[in-house]
Amino acid sequence: MAAIVRMPEIATGSAEAAIAGWLVAVGDAVADGQEIVEIETEKATVEYAAEQGGVVAGLLLEAGASAAVGAPIAVLATGGQSAEEALAEAGAASGSAAPDPAAPAEPISIDTASVPDPAAVPDPAAVPDRAGADAAAAARPAAGAPEPGERRFASPLVRKLARERGFDLSGVQGSGPNGRIVRRDIEGLEAAPAAPAVPAAAPARAPEAPAPAAPASVARPAAGFTDVPHTGMRRAIARRLAESKSTVPHFYLVADCRMDALLALRAQINAIEGTRVSVNDFVVKAVAGALRDVPEANAIWTDEATRRFESVDISVAVSVPGGLLTPVVRGVERLALGELGAAIRDLAERARDGGLKQHELEGGSFSVSNLGMYGTSAFSAILNPPQSGILAVGAAEKRPVVEADGSLGVATVMTVTLSADHRVLDGALAAEWLAAFTRRIEQPMSILV
Repeated sequence: MAAIVRMPEIATGSAEAAIAGWLVAVGDAVADGQEIVEIETEKATVEYAAEQGGVVAGLLLEAGASAAVGAPIAVLATGGQSAEEALAEAGAASGSAAPDPAAPAEPISIDTASVPDPAAVPDPAAVPDRAGADAAAAARPAAGAPEPGERRFASPLVRKLARERGFDLSGVQGSGPNGRIVRRDIEGLEAAPAAPAVPAAAPARAPEAPAPAAPASVARPAAGFTDVPHTGMRRAIARRLAESKSTVPHFYLVADCRMDALLALRAQINAIEGTRVSVNDFVVKAVAGALRDVPEANAIWTDEATRRFESVDISVAVSVPGGLLTPVVRGVERLALGELGAAIRDLAERARDGGLKQHELEGGSFSVSNLGMYGTSAFSAILNPPQSGILAVGAAEKRPVVEADGSLGVATVMTVTLSADHRVLDGALAAEWLAAFTRRIEQPMSILV
């Protein structure tokens, strides 16, 4: 019998998702567990695997289209069925007519009122604005588009930039995995010229008597502004941060760390050929060391209990166009400093290219947010639920300090601010953890052993 593949619930609580790209075509044989489609959520792209084998009879959603969780997105023919038989059976099971394999892919249960009638699309020459021209162009095959059966994949970020800047991706060769077009492939790409807008003819109106001129003192210039529509990522960030600030009892502790010994050790390590570590790598490793020193802090709050972890999984904040992502580095306590740095760089690069998987954004008990490279001296960060702590890291700066003998000197100092969930970390426990972190930063050899 036919097997209907439905839109999965990738992110917990999500109502809909989009097709980022198909990894199979009609007629392909699919094995149980084989990845067949990339599903795009608010923050990541996830490869979804078939739950049973068969032959692809029809793809019901095009790349870029969205559908509600549970909606049919593909049909597999099983047991020797033909594609036509499988599509007919799937259509009968969904209560609608069987889709035509030769017709453009459409979801079986999508409201047809939301699907534009191709005959109603206006001629581009009569379109009064760019939005209408774009709609008309989308209804026709694009010049230079891939031949039927050829799949051209691009990361979610690239597709977003292409829409915003008018890029034509049809001739771009991707350098990412499996030929995926990533951000570096479109650097310097010129935007496609916009079609000139044709002004609409003004309707005939009866002449009106001129209105009395307003006094000059009453006239006010209109304030200029631009509305930037919210993206799915922006909405997700707003929702989670508002939830965190309103439901999690934050409190904050601040410490100054002397960095001279760490910077000297880093210079020695980076002098070794082929080795490159950053101050942030030391910071993340020191956070993991402090969580091993104070294991009670490696925990999160749940409705039933305080959950303590054996492994140290740490989220690292990464700035991406249009928002912020916090991919998780797992088992930080087991990674050498160089391995940790490579893992962070890999996650950061894929975050900016939109190539993270959903599981890489979930989990962890603690986060690190570093704005020191922007010259920020100190700041406080908002917790990333359900994690119990986030360390905000400022810049390492030359400051006057009082030495142990009372003399005045100059040292490189970094200010860090711990935001803690008071349900998990009491003041004394948070202070104990912050002191352990400061010791490891100021005695950096303890980070390496």
